[in-house]
Formats: sequence, structure tokens, C-alpha cells
Amino acid sequence: MRRRTFLKVAAATATLASAGGGARVLAAPGVGTMKPFPEGFLWGCSTSAYQIEGAVAEDGRGPSVWDKFSHSFGRIANGDTGDMACDHYHRFQEDVDLMAQAGMRAYRFSIAWPRVLPQGTGAVNQKGLDFYDRLTDSLLARGIEPWPCLFHWDLPQALQDKGGWLNRDSAAWFTDYALTVAARLGDRAKNWTMLNEPSVVAIFGYGLGLHAPGVTGRTNCLTAIHHQNLAQGKALAALRAVGGGKGWRLGTVLSLQPSWPVGGLDANYPASKMWDALWNRSCLDPLFKGRYPEELEAEFAAIAKPGDLEAIRQPLDFLGVNYYSRMHQQPDPQGLFGTGYGSPPEGTRRTAMEWPFEPDGLAEILGELQESYGNPPVYIAENGADYVDTVGPSGRVEDGDRIAFLREHLLAARKAMDEGANVKGWLVWTLLDNFEWAEGYRRHFGLVQVDRKTMTRTPKASYDWYAKVIRKNAVPTA
Repeated sequence: MRRRTFLKVAAATATLASAGGGARVLAAPGVGTMKPFPEGFLWGCSTSAYQIEGAVAEDGRGPSVWDKFSHSFGRIANGDTGDMACDHYHRFQEDVDLMAQAGMRAYRFSIAWPRVLPQGTGAVNQKGLDFYDRLTDSLLARGIEPWPCLFHWDLPQALQDKGGWLNRDSAAWFTDYALTVAARLGDRAKNWTMLNEPSVVAIFGYGLGLHAPGVTGRTNCLTAIHHQNLAQGKALAALRAVGGGKGWRLGTVLSLQPSWPVGGLDANYPASKMWDALWNRSCLDPLFKGRYPEELEAEFAAIAKPGDLEAIRQPLDFLGVNYYSRMHQQPDPQGLFGTGYGSPPEGTRRTAMEWPFEPDGLAEILGELQESYGNPPVYIAENGADYVDTVGPSGRVEDGDRIAFLREHLLAARKAMDEGANVKGWLVWTLLDNFEWAEGYRRHFGLVQVDRKTMTRTPKASYDWYAKVIRKNAVPTA
């Protein structure tokens, strides 16, 4: 069901979902059967630099906004920081081996901007690029495609000191940085993603202040969205201009989560529509349609300059989609945009982070892209779940809940594909239990457990399950 269809019959749908024990539309054809994916479907995983690399002060890396934020008292659960993270900087070969042993054929990793350009601009830190050289070569040697992501939240602190994404010059800063990285890795890396979840960076980092850099305010939030959109557009154009004949495929990654009115109530519909405009369409619409959503158009017009929307609207070779759950919204006069989160339908399952477990929301997003945005080639760039991991008699984590989460979301995507959605691959979030931003290390999304004292990696049951999915190119229906 498309979102706009739902919103016309929201109350009835919410009632049915509640009566059925949660929002589920999937029916298993039979126990023990497998649902195949198309030949050539790309399987892999995603990570991000600050969440796994560590080595924050080694080999010339400069500080990022997350270094400063995580060392600010009370910002991160348990006072955790990314100083060590998963020590991927020193253990990347072990992690590449884990990917290869599972049969993964793609790895979306992020480049740490402050590792490459410690001041954000100017002098290049060759040792930083050397690390990504080694990583890229290691991936290719194991038959894994490198998918570099140029920005996954760790803006150099030196640039934040100049305003960060509130400074219009950030578009030029990012474009120069993108060209620097591509010049070094572009002879081997062919699939490039620009940004990861720009709306999330803006909402939580520049609007609510719950993430780095801890800035607040409605106008700041919208300004950060616009300047990220502009940076993305200018970088796409610049890379396309120099990439002729190099076989590059250019894309970006957006967090897309359907926004539903709490309880399906008409009174909650305007709030859900506003939150959809902010979270989803403030990035989707200018990229694909050359305009901002109507609900926020006037405010963005006060920020944008002539020619900006033309610069933002760029062709993509693919779109990365991160999906975790729907967002259930209701009016909240204290909310940044007059909205607030409410409860999903009664009976909806939840993860350990209390996020709703709603796999049919992924099919909904894919249908929306098909219906309203030209059905672009899509790679699910993040999907995964935090659960309380328990070590079983085998000595490893037996994470059946995580397996069920992944299985049902994969089946939802496959159902959408049967209905015409243009999905080309799946990059699970994530390989390793890592630094989960403001939640620190108390949240576990990984297929592989990481001992916080020894950094020992131990694959979970979900790792073996995913390896079987890859090997079979099919997902169990039960």
C-alpha cells in the first residue's frame, strides 16, 4: 500500500493492523522454502568510519565533530567515545576476511574526512589516504567491491569551527574533498556514494542538538539540509565531469522512513505530513524534482540562492536507501516542527531500542520511489536491528530476533520487487557491534560481536544465516 493511499484510509488500516497483532502483510508460502533473488543481486554490508575505525589521533588524522561531541560530558551513554571503536584501522584485514568468508560481494565504508584533510581543506594527509588504499586493495583481493561513502557524519571540527553545514562554503569544501578522494581511489573504486542520511545529520545535529555538533534551531536544521543538498549536487556534477571513461557509478544514501499519523487519526495527519516533508522529501524532492516540499518551501526559499535547485537536481546511477521503521507522528507544540513521535498500532513488535518492527514499511517506501520518483535503481544501504544479545550454549550469540528482523525485511523488499521496485542489492547494517552514536556501545547491530576489552571478533548466528542467504541467493520464507 502506498503512503498516500494509506493516509486516505488510515483509521481502518490502523485498526486492522492492531487486530492482527502488528503491522504485518507478509505470508510465508511454506516452512523450509526459499524466496530467490534475481541473478546478480548484490549482497554485502555497510559500516561508517567513526563507528568502527578508532585511531582518532594516529597518522595525522584531525579531530571530527564527533570526537569533540563524544568527549563532552553527558552527551554519550556511559561516557563512551569512538577513540578505539572497533580498532578497524588496525584490524581491517580481519574484518575484510569476515566479509569474504560470508560471501559478501560489496562493502560500503565511509571515508573519514578529517583523516584525509585534517583541517577539512588545504593540505592532504597522505597517510590517511594510504589507509583507504590498503583497504580498497584488500577488498578487491577478496572479490569484494569497494563502495566508498564520502560523508557519514564525521565533519572535520576545523570546518565546524567555521560554521559547518551552516556555512554555504561547505558545498565547495565537500566538492574539493570528494575530488581529492576520487583521484586517489577512483582507479579501483567504481561505486561512489556522496552523503549518508543528510536529513538525519540536520535534524539531530543542527536542529535538536542530540548528535554532533549539538546545534539547535529550526532554521539551522533547514540550512544544514539545504547546504548538504547543495554539496551533494555540486560533488556529483564535479565527479561526473572528471569521471568520463572511468566507469564510475555515482549515488547517495538517504534515510527513508514512512511517516504515519498516530492511530490513523485525521487530527494527526498534518503532523505526519510535515514530518514526512522534513525527514524524507526535503532531500528526495530537490534531488529528483528540483523543488522543496510544499510544507517547507517558503522556509527553504529564504535560505536558497538562485541556481541552487538546478545545482542540486542531478542524475543518479543509484540511490541508497536506509530503512529501519516507520515514524508515527502526532502534533506536539514543543516539537521543532510542531510534531512528535507517538506509539505505533497496538501489538507492533519492537527492537531493543524500542523502534517499531515494521517490514512492510520498506515495501511502502520502495513503492513510493517507484510511483513518485521514477523508480531509480535502489540498493538497500542499511537495514538491521539492535537486540539484547545473549551468549548461548555454543559460546556465541544466538540472535534469532535479529535473524527474524532481517528475514522479514528481505521478504518485504522481495515482494516490492515482484511489484516492480528496482532493487539491485542489499547491504546489511552492520558487520560489527560498534559505537552507536549517542547510544555508545550499549546497542548491538552487528552480525559479529566485538569484545570491548580484547577486540576479539566472534560471528553471531545471524552472520551464518546471512552467509547462507548470500550463498543461496535466496531468503527462507519461515
